[in-house]
Amino acid sequence: MEIVGNVKNYDWGKIGEQSYVAQLAKANSDTLEIKDDCPYAELWMGDHVNGPATLKRDGTTLQQAIQNDPVGMIGKETASQLPFLLKVLSIRKALSVQVHPDKVEAEKLHEKFPDVYKDPNHKPELAIALTEFQALCGFRQYDATAELLNASRELRVLLGEDVLQKFAAKEEDAVKVAYERLMHSDQSAIERCINSIAERIRTGEPALLDKLFQRLYDDFGADVGVLSIYFLNYLRLKPGQAIYLAANVPHAYLDGDCVECMACSDNVVRAGLTPKFKDVDTLLRLVSYRCAPANSMIFQPKLLQPTVQPHTKTFLPPVKDFAVSEIRLPAPVREYTLSNPANGSVLLVLGGKGRLPLDQDEPIELGFGKICFLPSKLGRTVKLEVDATGEEFLAFQAMSNDFEATDN
Repeated sequence: MEIVGNVKNYDWGKIGEQSYVAQLAKANSDTLEIKDDCPYAELWMGDHVNGPATLKRDGTTLQQAIQNDPVGMIGKETASQLPFLLKVLSIRKALSVQVHPDKVEAEKLHEKFPDVYKDPNHKPELAIALTEFQALCGFRQYDATAELLNASRELRVLLGEDVLQKFAAKEEDAVKVAYERLMHSDQSAIERCINSIAERIRTGEPALLDKLFQRLYDDFGADVGVLSIYFLNYLRLKPGQAIYLAANVPHAYLDGDCVECMACSDNVVRAGLTPKFKDVDTLLRLVSYRCAPANSMIFQPKLLQPTVQPHTKTFLPPVKDFAVSEIRLPAPVREYTLSNPANGSVLLVLGGKGRLPLDQDEPIELGFGKICFLPSKLGRTVKLEVDATGEEFLAFQAMSNDFEATDN
């Protein structure tokens, strides 16, 4: 059944028709008008209470449709929600430096601060680049962090020589001590450090990561999150590349467009690059200080059925909540078989044209911006017909991760 995604107009989104989310949402909806001065940041395609999709035929929320027919929709006798949430993001300005709590911590935080942490679920997530996509993700390798800190006189002053000596002595907790010192520094000291780096760049004296620093400084000023670039890996993904963010992995999306899928949750612990509530102590308590090279953050898909589905690559995170398939059909392909898990899936079309033939109803025509929920009652496989348009057919399919291969 066709569904209409829920648009989020967060400040960091790309503006008007420049936003891929806006283009997608306009194609997806019969009534949406795009405003030239409005940010279009996210398109949600699921049944989360904070932004449920609706059925195109009658405006019923997907959540209500599942409750009305739980067996037919998700193969369960008792009403429940989808375990995953599919999104598209268009990023103009960096999102906050953040982590997501694991299931146990999410329950505790929700119980204690329900106004901030909206639900008791964890929020591991996967981001697949649609355009060139930039992000901070995970702590840099130990020696790389030491080199960056030692090379900046401003950071040496802010953190103190005792912290730098820990790196020189190869002490195991040096990164943890340095990052905690940074995040607990007085705002006046943060301002002196950041403004001094900005002045050095302005006068033409070289500074490490100066272009990234300048962009964040222009948007956020003397926000402590700007200095996280010296601790966290700076990734520049090409279209089709992905990163997986497990619980407690520090990250911040910086620029570009992506398909994102996650456990059905909206829990975020923020500590920088945001005007929203910063829960620094909670982030420092939860954050993983695992140091690893940037290329190790790239998450690889698997070709699960090379004979039956040679053009489907599936990203299988090590959680049961979700998986995402990229279906990329070259122009000569006219017919293809999609898998449909027992509890249904969401299909998002981003390129090409085709249709889903249905036994008793009119076929669903597919093209850019079409979003379909494939209910359990459709069966385990669904036929896809592709039009001869001369362009490849591109779609992403989100589902729960019931596959055996979860060893990425």
